[in-house]
Amino acid sequence: MTPSKRKRPWLRRLVLAALLLAAYPAFVLIYTWSHVLQSPLPGGRHGPLDAYRHTLASAVVAYTLDPRAIDLVNGVMERRGKRSNQMDIHNNLIGAGIGSRATRFSDIEPMVARSVVAGQIDASSPDQTTWLPQSDWKEGFAW
Repeated sequence: MTPSKRKRPWLRRLVLAALLLAAYPAFVLIYTWSHVLQSPLPGGRHGPLDAYRHTLASAVVAYTLDPRAIDLVNGVMERRGKRSNQMDIHNNLIGAGIGSRATRFSDIEPMVARSVVAGQIDASSPDQTTWLPQSDWKEGFAW
């Protein structure tokens, strides 16, 4: 057998692993956005809808992987010191808690929805979803 033919099974496994790694973020994004786009909540950026999106995505990741994965997400995605990033970090941690408490995957979205309904502007409690005042909301979504 030639050396190039021996590498093919290894290459196939590498391609399969790459596809599986790409499928997970796609699953989280599709699930999250399918709910966000149907939500009647206002404030796509920095408002309640933004809080819902962050909380839901983080709950899904915490449930399907591990709540500690949210620390990695926060470290990579939310490093800037802006007020909106602090809001996102806060809501990501709320979502991590929800994901770790959920007993079934189908429990996640209703738990997140209840959390957002009970949330408020500039909530300081680590157990309450938060968002910025309406004057800080932006049109559209933050991708």
